Amino acid sequence: MDLFFQTLLNGLLQSGIYALVASGLALAVGVVGIVNFAHGEFLMIGAFLAWGLSSYLGVDPLLSLPLAAVAVFAVGALTYRVSIRHVLLAPELNQMLLTFGLGILLQNLALMLLGGNTRTVTTSYQGSSLSLGELSVGGPKAVAFGLAVAILAGLYGVLYRTNLGRQMRAVAQNRRGSQLIGINVDRVYLIAFGVACALAAVAGVLVAVLLFASPTVGLVFALKAFAIIVMAGLGNLTGVLWASVVLGVSEALVQTYVPGGGGWSDAVFFLLIFATLVFRSFRGAR
Repeated sequence: MDLFFQTLLNGLLQSGIYALVASGLALAVGVVGIVNFAHGEFLMIGAFLAWGLSSYLGVDPLLSLPLAAVAVFAVGALTYRVSIRHVLLAPELNQMLLTFGLGILLQNLALMLLGGNTRTVTTSYQGSSLSLGELSVGGPKAVAFGLAVAILAGLYGVLYRTNLGRQMRAVAQNRRGSQLIGINVDRVYLIAFGVACALAAVAGVLVAVLLFASPTVGLVFALKAFAIIVMAGLGNLTGVLWASVVLGVSEALVQTYVPGGGGWSDAVFFLLIFATLVFRSFRGAR
């Protein structure tokens, strides 16, 4: 029984990072209306920023979170200005090709500049752990989960308690109607896309602390973020939370109880997407 609860706890803690990545992707889809296939590469930038600041300047990776968020917000805003805004009214295929090509560009730039080797971040608290009765959890995992919860709470506070958040929700519901009542839709799109990229970068910093940084580190997390927003419903930020928990706990259960589960855990999100689509097909057929 202790093993079961330990597995649930591990899955819950892992879901924090998944929710961060998926919330950014859901924001881009829900507000801006674009599926960003380069989302994982912005996570990769955050991971390398954490590694670089730690390795060369001795900055604790967790202290680099604000810098990574601001820097990648600026990169995301610039990306929106230079490219994304010009395809918002184009066919969806054009949008997908643009963001897919942007992802390939960023990934190959990282490979050219930094090489293909993984980079690890060393901290004084990396081997620490916390005891919760019979259960235990790694200190960095607990801190990462706490930070993810705090950041997501801040995001939801902005969306539902501020004028900017109300503008974002208005634009997500009706772009033309928002323009008619005086909302600067282009400004809202720029901020929403920048925030989406910043959330991915923050998740990247946490990934660098828990795992490593590499040019391809964002790919798996981006795929899992897509699985989460499919389960939650495209652009459904509230649904992202429970879908992240479902994915994190499912992976942990597979790793613990399925023979050779370590190899199967990365396929869990494909099975969840399939199950979600089948379920919705049956509901739609009724």
